[in-house]
Amino acid sequence: MDATERSIVGMTTTGHALVHTFELSIPVLISSWVAQFDVTLSTIGLVVGAGYALFGFGSLPAGLLSDRYPTKPLIAACFAGMSLAFLAISLAPTLPVLVIALLCWGLAASIYHPVGLSIISRGVSQQGKALGYHGIAGNIGIALGPLVTLILVSAFDWRVAAAALAIPGLIAVPLILRLGIDEGEIPGAGGVASSGDSSGGSAAAGSGDPAAANGGISLSGFGQLARRTFSGLFVIVFIIVVFEGLYYRGALTFLPDLLGDFSTFDTVDFFGQQLDPSRYLYVGLLTVGIGGQYAGGWLSDRIDPTVGVTVAFVALATIALLFIPAATAGLVPLVLVSVLLGFVIFGEQPLLQAAVAQHSTADTRGSSYGFMYAGVFGVGALGAVVTGFLLTYASPSALFGFLALIALSAAATAVFLYTRM
Repeated sequence: MDATERSIVGMTTTGHALVHTFELSIPVLISSWVAQFDVTLSTIGLVVGAGYALFGFGSLPAGLLSDRYPTKPLIAACFAGMSLAFLAISLAPTLPVLVIALLCWGLAASIYHPVGLSIISRGVSQQGKALGYHGIAGNIGIALGPLVTLILVSAFDWRVAAAALAIPGLIAVPLILRLGIDEGEIPGAGGVASSGDSSGGSAAAGSGDPAAANGGISLSGFGQLARRTFSGLFVIVFIIVVFEGLYYRGALTFLPDLLGDFSTFDTVDFFGQQLDPSRYLYVGLLTVGIGGQYAGGWLSDRIDPTVGVTVAFVALATIALLFIPAATAGLVPLVLVSVLLGFVIFGEQPLLQAAVAQHSTADTRGSSYGFMYAGVFGVGALGAVVTGFLLTYASPSALFGFLALIALSAAATAVFLYTRM
């Protein structure tokens, strides 16, 4: 890689780690918000779900912006927006202010994935290597975000913890803007598609992509692209993607508190601070997910992704049905079922991403992944809303029953997809 490519990889790996650090720190803060604002889990589920929904749905317009505007300012805006939103969260005096701050975080965070993946695909020759680094950074953020948040919340007030999480992003903004990335030399980046060059300098411009024409901002072009994207079997894949998002958000949003309710861990005194080891079990299952993603990626090269997705969702349904019995049976079964949940819930993601590639055409691949993120993080945010409602008005057993139903529905849809291939 040359200097420009290394700068791109550095910028995108930092961004991927930060986005998921913020994303997975939110569940750790939920119990503090419930106590601070004296609200139910159902209400907090709505609040958090709204922020997560914008995180997903915002990726569609962000993808269009990435075809028209330079990447560095967009990534810098993402970092600044997420960090300032967490500063606002730390200062929120009332629940409505917290809602607005979480919505701002979701909108800012939604910029990252389409913009970051776009600049990697356009500006790095060794894309496989760059995407590998990118994935590792995301996994580090997934595990490190909750861990750092737990440590901060254990030692300080939750407001201090939220403010501290904002510091790395604010430091990164000026560093990103100073990177030596000349996007005028990158095909298709930073508005080249809108320059009228049809000689092949832009992959988007030469692809016949109606959303890329006119700089990727045309609503009519976007509508045409959406119709083409959903014209084949991708529509079935998208249904599975939505189920995956519902399970992901439903399982992980309130899990830190549930593990505390189920576990028989004794609190540990650490330099005068009382630490709850059950909360660190949540970090542990997210860390195990790194191995799950590696296994899922390995399998996606060796078996039909649709078959792998089917098996993974059957496993997730089984885990959901076994979670309550295992949790009430003792510490060892609780740890085991938690590890299995972390491994499989992240292990199915590469398989589903491979299924998206398998059932989309080359000229709609980018929009297919854009819709995938909207389905997983946007529609999937309803999982946080539903599980918050179930924990408030029903029981944890109802929550895991809901998750099992979602996973079985996904598996059945995957079987249907396989019969149509």
